[in-house]
Amino acid sequence: MSLNTIDASLLQKMFLAGAQSIEAKKEYINELNVFPVPDGDTGTNMTLTIMSAAREVGAIEAPDMQSLAKAISSGSLRGARGNSGVILSQLFRGFTKEVREHEVIDVSVMAKAFGRAVETAYKAVMKPKEGTILTVAKGGAERAAQLATETDDLEYFGIEVIKHMEEVLAYTPELLPVLKEAGVVDSGGQGLLEVVRGAYDAMLGKEVVFQVEPAKATRPAGTINTENIATADIKFGYCTEFIIMLEKEYTMDTEAEFKAYLESLGDSIVVVSDDDIVKVHVHTNDPGLAIQKALTYGSLTKMKIDNMREEHNERVIMEAEKAAAKEVKKPEEPRKPVGFVAVSIGKGINEIFRGLGVDYLIEGGQTMNPSTEDMLNAIEQVNADTIFIMPNNSNIILAANQAKALTKDKNIIVIPSKTVPQGIAAMINYVYDKSPEENESFMTDGMKAVHSGQVTYAVRDTSIDGHEIKQGDIMGLDEKTILAVGQDVAETTLQLVETMMTEDAELISLYYGDEVSEEDADELAEKLAAKYPMADIEVHMGGQPIYYYVLSVE
Repeated sequence: MSLNTIDASLLQKMFLAGAQSIEAKKEYINELNVFPVPDGDTGTNMTLTIMSAAREVGAIEAPDMQSLAKAISSGSLRGARGNSGVILSQLFRGFTKEVREHEVIDVSVMAKAFGRAVETAYKAVMKPKEGTILTVAKGGAERAAQLATETDDLEYFGIEVIKHMEEVLAYTPELLPVLKEAGVVDSGGQGLLEVVRGAYDAMLGKEVVFQVEPAKATRPAGTINTENIATADIKFGYCTEFIIMLEKEYTMDTEAEFKAYLESLGDSIVVVSDDDIVKVHVHTNDPGLAIQKALTYGSLTKMKIDNMREEHNERVIMEAEKAAAKEVKKPEEPRKPVGFVAVSIGKGINEIFRGLGVDYLIEGGQTMNPSTEDMLNAIEQVNADTIFIMPNNSNIILAANQAKALTKDKNIIVIPSKTVPQGIAAMINYVYDKSPEENESFMTDGMKAVHSGQVTYAVRDTSIDGHEIKQGDIMGLDEKTILAVGQDVAETTLQLVETMMTEDAELISLYYGDEVSEEDADELAEKLAAKYPMADIEVHMGGQPIYYYVLSVE
């Protein structure tokens, strides 16, 4: 017996099942990111986006198409994070524009909804790129349109659309060479496929238990809800780091054995060996066991053990105090002509932006992309006629533009800064006695002179951009690609700067992260000064996680 129509009740189950499906696969999707950086986040961003809508959808007791469409569209638009999340929200927006006009969905309506979803998503992206989630969505829509003329059986229709989307996804490496070199398919396309698969299973009657937490009141960006946070959520409490000065033979087999032992103690393991030293990082509940094992290979130095639960408690208390302070009613200040919002990634960088006149900072950046809702909250907090937003990350620009489109009472100008140094340059180039339109031009032009770089570590083995990369290697990246790979942070940073330097470069700026000491940063600056005597060298405490250095060459 064929299934010919989907009512609102079934569509609700399908949407929640799609959300559960991608949530279950988010880590796998994260690992498909081309660059092996520790903050690959496509799966996380797409999951947070759809979960924002799922809370609203799951709260509807007697759904109809209108109420479902509103919950799916509004929830995903406001919760959208990262480029993949914003595109997913636009697919939902287009889909719901079609289905809201019908009491039930048949093959014809479904095909039209798929087509409208793709049309809406493509329009939302300034320069659509094939080989991405857009290509997979378009492939599904094209197959749906074809099937609508051949069948009225939604079960057959659904499986055929999924099969075609799988074929298109498998072909994405042929459309984007960088995917082919990395040996992966597009992560956003994989995420979309997981959503559709989950929805299809629910349509067939597969029982899905989906626990939806009730939607919480919106909080200002930068604050935190401490009610449900406990140190018990931290599985391994001690961040343990040390260097082994090898005194015995240390082979690849020895290293594999050592890593396996550390895996039995905890997670977040990085073991990097170089000639006669081994650098170790592990999160564990018993640092002593890791240290005892390491001592069998040699003597230890640079030992550092941090209690993450204690740090967590301190952070929660600080955030709670901040939130409480914001509850205190202050006299409303007069509305000013211009305000500024910037996305920031560390304590030191926060201070730099504040010193340049930024009114509101959204903390998150690369490690946790802010949502459209975070952007809207920031806009609400800044009492100004015109607000400039510096996303400072290519993966946040779409969310900023989406917030701009949803804001009606203020003039929002998004400066498309892709890095923190670009955002800083944009603020430096703001001229206070010029119009917003003139300043948009000044700020955008100013940041174009900045060539940005980042230094971090690899989370997996891969081959990309001509580099053979092993897990734990240090990588130097600019805005587009990996430029340097090594075993030492300072040496890799020097290599990165060398590839970025031009004959007319006058300034090198270093922002050192929370795992780099001021002494090490100063020592690196001295080496840069000796190598590039015609350039000024500036060193700033950035305090950012994950990235040892964020830097720029101008």
